[in-house]
Amino acid sequence: MPDQPPLDFEGIERQPLRAFTEKAYRDYAMYVILDRALPQLADGLKPVQRRIVYAMSELGLLAGGKPKKSARTVGDVIGKFHPHGDSACYEAMVLMAQDFSCRYPIVDGQGNWGSADDPKSFAAMRYTESRLRPYAETLLAELGQGTVEWAANFDGTLEEPQLLPARLPNVLLNGTQGIAVGMATDIPPHNLREVVAACVHLLDHPDATLRELCRHLPGPDLPTGAEIITPRSELRQCYATGTGSFRARAVWEVEDSEIVITALPFQVSGARVLEQIAAQMRAKKLPLVEDLRDESDHEHPTRLVITPRSNRVDAGQLMAHLFATTDLERSYRVNLNVIGLDGRPRVTGLRELLAEWLVFRTATVRRRLEFRLGRLAARLHILDGLLVAYLNLDEVIRIVRYEDEPGPVLMQRFGLSAEQAEAILDTRLRHLARLEEAKIRSEQERLSAERAGIMATLSSDERLRGRVREELLADAQQFGDARRTRLVEREAAQAIDETELVASEPVTVVLSSLGWVRQARGHDLDPRALSYKTGDAFQAAAGGRSTQQAVFIDSTGRSYSLPAHTLPSARGQGEPLSGRLDPPEGATFAAVLIGEPAERWLLACDAGHGFVTRLEALYARNRAGKTVFRLPENARVLPAAPLPEAADALVVAVNSDGRMLAFPIAELPEMERGRGNLIFGIPGRKARSGEERMVAVVVVATGQKVIVRCGERQMTLDWKELDAYRGQRGQRGVLLPRGWRKAERLEVG
Repeated sequence: MPDQPPLDFEGIERQPLRAFTEKAYRDYAMYVILDRALPQLADGLKPVQRRIVYAMSELGLLAGGKPKKSARTVGDVIGKFHPHGDSACYEAMVLMAQDFSCRYPIVDGQGNWGSADDPKSFAAMRYTESRLRPYAETLLAELGQGTVEWAANFDGTLEEPQLLPARLPNVLLNGTQGIAVGMATDIPPHNLREVVAACVHLLDHPDATLRELCRHLPGPDLPTGAEIITPRSELRQCYATGTGSFRARAVWEVEDSEIVITALPFQVSGARVLEQIAAQMRAKKLPLVEDLRDESDHEHPTRLVITPRSNRVDAGQLMAHLFATTDLERSYRVNLNVIGLDGRPRVTGLRELLAEWLVFRTATVRRRLEFRLGRLAARLHILDGLLVAYLNLDEVIRIVRYEDEPGPVLMQRFGLSAEQAEAILDTRLRHLARLEEAKIRSEQERLSAERAGIMATLSSDERLRGRVREELLADAQQFGDARRTRLVEREAAQAIDETELVASEPVTVVLSSLGWVRQARGHDLDPRALSYKTGDAFQAAAGGRSTQQAVFIDSTGRSYSLPAHTLPSARGQGEPLSGRLDPPEGATFAAVLIGEPAERWLLACDAGHGFVTRLEALYARNRAGKTVFRLPENARVLPAAPLPEAADALVVAVNSDGRMLAFPIAELPEMERGRGNLIFGIPGRKARSGEERMVAVVVVATGQKVIVRCGERQMTLDWKELDAYRGQRGQRGVLLPRGWRKAERLEVG
C-alpha cells in the first residue's frame, strides 16, 4: 500500500512523532465525540445508554418482569458490549432511572437511587434492583423487525444494534449533556405531547416555519417543574440557531405570612439553596429573614419555608433578591449538538432536527413494513404448499409412506419448493384433517389482505406519512403527560442593595491605637471608657449610621472603606482591621470617618499640612485601599475632623508648644488627594527635628465651643473667646494660658 509507512529491517514501523501524535489525537477525539459524549439524533442515546437498554432487554428485564440486581445488568453491559469502568456504567444507568434527572425515565429502579438534594447519593449496584419502564417500549418494540443495522461487539463474539428504533424523538424528550474534545452538547428536556404535536405538524406541512412549530413546542419542559422566565422570542432564537440559553426560576407562594417554595429549577438542590440563604443570614446580609425550614416529604417533594422577620417585609422584593443571589434562579445553556444520520456531529436548529428525525422514523417504518412484507410472502408461500398437500392428501401420504426420499418426490410430483416440501413433511398427523383446509384458506385471505395493505402503504409516500402520524399520536396518548414547567416572561431578578437590607440606625465606630475596630449602637457612648486589650488604647471614633461606609486612614495616607454594619459589635473588643484590609507593611491606622458621601472632612497631619475632601472621594473598592494624603517625611496622620454646614466655620488647631490658631475654613483647599496647604506654621528647624508638631485640629461653627483637654483637666472656650486666637492660615498661633500648654486634644462642644 503506498500510504503505509515504511518498515525497517526489523519490521518496526517508523514515522515522524508529529504525524503519529496528530493521528493519535485525532482518532481519540473522534472516538470521544462519536462513541462517548454526543447522542445520536435517531434514538437520542449515547452508546453506553443504548447498550444498557439493550442488555436489560436481553436479560428479560422488561416493564412487566421481575427486577434483578443492578450489578447483573452492569456486568452484562461491560462484559459483552461496553468494556469500560463499572462505576461509570452504573452512574449512566442511575441517571436514566432518576425522575428528577430524566423527564421520561427509562429504567425503573428499586432501592436508593439518589435524591434531588444529592443525585450521587445512590446505593452501590449490589444493593439496588432495576428493570425497564414502559417508556422503554418506544425504544425497543421494533428492534427485531429488521429496522436497524447490527454490528459485532468489541470482541466479535456477539452482535449489538448500532441504533435503537425509537418511535419517539427521545433526543428532545429526555435531553442530554456531554463534553467531548472540542465540542459539547446541552439539550434540555421537552414535553412528549408537545414534541409529537410539532412532528405531526411538520409531517402535514413540510414547509412549516419555526414560528409555526413553536406554537406546538413553545419551550423546554423540565422534570422538576419550576418556571422558565426567558421571553419566547429568545427561546425561538435558541431553536433557530441551536445555541443559546434560558433561565428557570423556582415557584413560590405565600401561606400564613410565610414564603413556601414548591418547585425548584432543574438540577438545583433544596439543601444547597437553604445553605446559601443561611450563609447570607450569618453574614448579616439578609436581616429580612427570621427562619428557614425544609418541610419536604414524599407527599411534597419540594417544600422550603422561609419566615420573614415581620409582616411588613415585601415578599416579592425578598424573593427577587434570593433569585439574584441563590440557585433559586439559574441559567441553562442550549446547544443542540447531535450525531446526525450521516454519522457526523453538528449543531442543528429545532426544525432541522425534527425534519431529520422524521426522515429516520419514516425510513424505520418503511424497513419494518418491508420486513413484515417479506415474512408475509414467506408464510403465504408455505400456505400455498400446505393447501396443495391437503387437496392431494392421499397421494401425499402414499409418497411419505413408501418413498425413501419423500421431499424431492413431493417437489417433482406437485411442483413444490424445498421450503414447501419441508413444511409438509414437518406437519403433524393430528393436523392432517379436512378442517385444516378451511383454516389455511382463512389465514391466506387474512395475510393476503395485510400484504396488500402494506404494499399500498409502501407505494404511497402520503400513506406512509399517515402511518407514521398515527403511531406518533398513539404513543403520545399512551406515554404523554401534561407540561410541568410554566412559561412565564418575567424581568431578570435584581439583588436588593446591601444598604437597603440593613436597618438604618445610629452607630459609633471606634478605632484603637493597635488598629482594632468595633461599632456600637447610638452616639452617646464614651469610646474612651470601653475596655481595650493590654497595651492598646483609644485612637479615634466617628458617629454615623449603620447603612453608611466607614472610612479608615492609615499612617501612610491611604484610605480604606468597609460597610459599617459589617463591623463587630462593641460588646467585645472588636477585631483587627488587618484581617479585612491589606495596608502596607508597618502601617498603622490613625483615623476613622463615617457619614453621608457628600459630607466634607478635614484631613491633617502633625507636620501642619491639611486639606478638605468629600467623604465619597475616600471610598476604596479593594482591600489595598488608595493613596489620598501625600504626607511629608516622618509626618503622622491626625484624627479627621468633620466640617459643619456653616460657611463661616473656623479651623482650630493646637501644637505641642501650647500655641492655638483659629482661621476660616475657606482658606483651606478642597481636593480629592494630595498634601494640601499649611495649617499651622512650624519653623523649619523645629519641623525637621520634630521638636514642634501639630497635636490636634477641629472645625467649629458659629455658637459652638472648643474644649481643650490636658490630662484629666479641660478648658472650654466659647465662640467669642476664640477671637483671641484668630489669625491667618500658616501662622504660629497664640500661646494658651499657663497650665494648658501641654494640650493633648481638642473637642467640639
